[in-house]
Amino acid sequence: MSNVSTFLWFDHQAEEAATFYTSVIENSKITDITRAPDGTAFVVTFDLDGQRFAAMNAGPHFTFTEAISIHVNRETQTEVDDLWTALTADGGQEGQCGWLKDRYGLSWQVVPNALATLMANPNPTKAAAVGNALRTMKKIDIATLQAAADAA
Repeated sequence: MSNVSTFLWFDHQAEEAATFYTSVIENSKITDITRAPDGTAFVVTFDLDGQRFAAMNAGPHFTFTEAISIHVNRETQTEVDDLWTALTADGGQEGQCGWLKDRYGLSWQVVPNALATLMANPNPTKAAAVGNALRTMKKIDIATLQAAADAA
């Protein structure tokens, strides 16, 4: 396991967030919970599909911004749709070009693998058409991107 991990500051929802995140990302689990004397979670460590995270309950002093996000690739449109729906549920917010904020305010990018392939098209007109289509989207739609490439 790597000596590098992502550390997330929460007001008081670290355990709740870790439980949620590990439920929506496959191959994920909570690995440890350090509790405060009153029994509440202080630091929760967890793995999301092999990537290590820690979440700390430390009060409302700092909040998440779009300057950092968790990037998740998906193979199919159904996988994109399912993760997008789960992460935007219960107060999450859609953003542009595959970005969203979950109910805890953490930004995510839910990206189909097809996007990289379509954007890397050796025909610059087709690649530009894909980029232009992407900029009109919130949740990324593979068929729309492919149609833009095909039409260019």
